[in-house]
Amino acid sequence: MFEQKLEQKEIKGLLRKYLKFWYWFLIGAIISVGIAVIYLRYATPQYSASTTLLFKDEKGGGLSESSAFSDIELLNTSKSIDNEILVLKSWSLMTKVIVELRLDITYVIEGQIRDVEMYGEDVGVQIIMDELTPAWFGKTMKLHFKSDNKFDIEIGGQRTSHEFGKEVVMPFGTFTIVSKEGFTFSENNKPLVVKFHDAFGVAKSYANRLSVRPVNSQASVLAISLTDPVPEKAKDILVKLMEVYDREAINDKNQIASKTVEFIEDRLTYLMQELTDVESNVEEYMQEKELADVSSQAQAVLAQKIENRKEVEEIDIQLAVLNEIDIYVKAQKGNEFDLVPTTLSINDLTLSALISRYNDLQLERERRIQTGARPNNPSIVNINDQLANIRENIIENLNNIKNGLRITRRNLLAKSGIVGDQLQQVPTMERQLLEITREQEIKKAIYLYLLQKKEESALSLAAAVSNTRVIDPPLAKGPVSPVKSNILAYSLLVGLFVPFLGTYLRNLLTNRVESKREVEKATRTPILGEICHDKTGSTVVAGQNTKTPISEMFRLLRTNLHFSAGGKSIDSLLVTSSMSGEGKSFFCVNIGTSIAGTGKRVLILEFDLRRPKLMSSLNIEKKEGLTDYLVGDVPNVESIISKSGAHENLDIIGAGTLPPNPAEIMLNEKVADLFERMKKVYDFIIIDTAPVGKVADALSLKDFADTSIYIVRYNYTDKDQLQIIEDIYANQKLTNPLIVLNDAKKSNTGSYTYGY
Repeated sequence: MFEQKLEQKEIKGLLRKYLKFWYWFLIGAIISVGIAVIYLRYATPQYSASTTLLFKDEKGGGLSESSAFSDIELLNTSKSIDNEILVLKSWSLMTKVIVELRLDITYVIEGQIRDVEMYGEDVGVQIIMDELTPAWFGKTMKLHFKSDNKFDIEIGGQRTSHEFGKEVVMPFGTFTIVSKEGFTFSENNKPLVVKFHDAFGVAKSYANRLSVRPVNSQASVLAISLTDPVPEKAKDILVKLMEVYDREAINDKNQIASKTVEFIEDRLTYLMQELTDVESNVEEYMQEKELADVSSQAQAVLAQKIENRKEVEEIDIQLAVLNEIDIYVKAQKGNEFDLVPTTLSINDLTLSALISRYNDLQLERERRIQTGARPNNPSIVNINDQLANIRENIIENLNNIKNGLRITRRNLLAKSGIVGDQLQQVPTMERQLLEITREQEIKKAIYLYLLQKKEESALSLAAAVSNTRVIDPPLAKGPVSPVKSNILAYSLLVGLFVPFLGTYLRNLLTNRVESKREVEKATRTPILGEICHDKTGSTVVAGQNTKTPISEMFRLLRTNLHFSAGGKSIDSLLVTSSMSGEGKSFFCVNIGTSIAGTGKRVLILEFDLRRPKLMSSLNIEKKEGLTDYLVGDVPNVESIISKSGAHENLDIIGAGTLPPNPAEIMLNEKVADLFERMKKVYDFIIIDTAPVGKVADALSLKDFADTSIYIVRYNYTDKDQLQIIEDIYANQKLTNPLIVLNDAKKSNTGSYTYGY
């Protein structure tokens, strides 16, 4: 709870730092809002025109680009929304819009503050020319209307007279100006300024301002918008943009369809001739060979040939396997103890038995060696001999089998030759007939396919339907810029932010004590109280009968001083500060006056022997004082006591002559004697010392004071000097140190008003 209250207190203190400059915030807000009002008064309003464009789904039907061959994957294309956005925002497309709408010529009425662009029906004339060449770019002319039929052209300060409908010849080009229907001359007609621009440059400007974005990720719909000072112009640009985009898309589609039809017609002519030739070949072949139904004969002979061929292939496989085994067995020289693979598809019992026996002996030999038999063991030698004999038998058997298979293969090939002769008459004719017929069917299918695609392409060319549809026609609204509420709100924020920033930088750069909280953070020294700012300029403000806020504060300090002793009696008070000008003498006089008002006799000792101000502030004539007494020039201390004039019970002993060695005088033995004698005469002694932040004089008087007061002045004392107070408190360099905050204002404490 305490931390929460402390945090709230810090926030309030921080707010007070800024609120004390409330007039700067008010001035900043007024100036900023005033500038915003002037800006809104003369700023050119911007209007927004928007529309939505739907891209039809090409898969849903209808013809599109390459639709004639859409079933061929390599020729199949589809539109991308991202690509179409780039097309719509392209400079080339916008240039065509600008040229067709003649927006490369602008008409302006000059005003005192800003010019007003005229557009459409608001322009009473029209300039007719073939095209704008680079010689026109950047040219400006003024039209001064003299009557319904006559006008002057002003260029570079020179005026020439012309008539509507007649050709005007200028150094940069030739054109004709005609009046629109409904144009009437008036004496109030202001000159019309005509400006000629590069169409491409104007197109770039509008293309950059054009916004094209998908409505959402699920729909193929684009939202298109454009801002411009003239709402009708923005709307016309969007309408023309849709028109030019559709026209370009249809032209691209028609160009593809035309090329497709042309290609198909060429191919159809060529295929028609080829198809006629193939059909003639079929007819001639059938007549020449006198063929009717050769399927049955061809199938029988062909089956026999296939069977023979299959047997030959099986023999070839067996020969290949035998060759591989033969190569493997012969290659075992130097590696005689490897196993021989099985004969796979060779159905020879002798060979299989030999290989099986050979592999068994190999395994038997391997087992004996593993059980410890050496290679020169008789049993191993015997197995080696048997393996060598069986290997020779295997090789001989392989040769015999291969020779038998070769003989069988030659017989089958001879038999196949006889069957081949039989097929020379019938099967060969049928095969040739099938090849001719197959070619005929292929060319016929291609011909029908191209004929169908030709009709589809012709239909697409005739239809010329756009692939897009405008959902909402372009609609202008606004003005959308500048937004009055936003401008005023932003200007108000800026008007408040600038003083806030200035105040923040001021607080950041200042090193003066501005609040009580800063003192509490910097030192643990207790704060006795505060003294408010005195506007009167008087030295004595705590008179007995005064009831001002500052006098009440001194009475409060007097009471707090009594309670700070914890029940002990306080008879003497030492007053010091960090630097000169913090109000030590002012405090001494008024706290002394306040204490004297209670009936006590009070004496102020001006021990600031370096820059004494106490006597002069009370307009008391200077005379011998403490220095003179301590060095022995004045034997009687009573002679240097002066009446303060502030209260009858308040006396003062001034500093006297300024010594060259104040620190040594403080250590004079007569100082202690002085205090002993004065305590017998006075009830309360106040010691006004030099600033402890500059010299150590005050520390020498520590033992003569019951309590020490350290004066800190708001907006005067450096924050760094608060470390001096903390050092004094931590090391007890002064007796019972307490802080009094001087010159408090409402900006420092929030409130210091006392009253009844």
